[in-house]
Amino acid sequence: MAKVYLTGAGPGDIELLTLKALRVIREADVIIYDRLVNRDILKEAKEACECIYVGKANRHHIMPQEEINRLLYEKALIFKNIVRLKGGDSVVFGRGGEEALFLASKGIDFEFIPGITSAISVPEMANIPITHRGKSASFRVVTAYEAPEKGYAQIDWKIFKEDETIIFLMGLHQLRTICTQLINIGKPKTYPIAVISRGSRKDEKVLIGTLENIYEKAKSLPTPVLIVVGRVIEIREEIMEKVSCHIFRHL
Repeated sequence: MAKVYLTGAGPGDIELLTLKALRVIREADVIIYDRLVNRDILKEAKEACECIYVGKANRHHIMPQEEINRLLYEKALIFKNIVRLKGGDSVVFGRGGEEALFLASKGIDFEFIPGITSAISVPEMANIPITHRGKSASFRVVTAYEAPEKGYAQIDWKIFKEDETIIFLMGLHQLRTICTQLINIGKPKTYPIAVISRGSRKDEKVLIGTLENIYEKAKSLPTPVLIVVGRVIEIREEIMEKVSCHIFRHL
């Protein structure tokens, strides 16, 4: 009997792929993968595996979601092991839930295999803990893409008044709006914000700024980009300062 594995590939660093994900990738007859998947992961597939790219980038879709759903169904009628591979985790703004509902409606067996979400791992690997005693006791993960007509909820900016950590995914093109809206609800212009490009990868870039100045610093960064807003960013600054002092003492 065929089975579709809705699998998270992690934030980009191949070593952050889970053991279970690696196992099903090696056993897969077909891998249907997205843009944010590290292509080196595909090298783990067996030689006979069919790898199909269905990536999406800034509103440009190689294949619409409805066709991806149909492709998963059609491959499940032919093959035994199908891996639907997505960057990060498949249900954190990855539309894995939609694919699961479609497969269930067609009577196709499926299984979620969680991936390490970029929302937590990318800030952490950039030395930004998303919670920290005295700085933030909670965090919120938000899609920065607003399109109510396409099913994306409109952001209620008033909910961001508290000093919790806010992680925006898919937000580079909305960076100016994010900063303006947060200032409009009362956050200081000097409130800390970080923009992390290609997090966890060898060419990662981390820019630190304020709501007032980050747009000019970060507007040309390559995607994917993750945005962190919150006082936990001050912990990164403390860490980097202590590391620098330690290195200086040992020169």
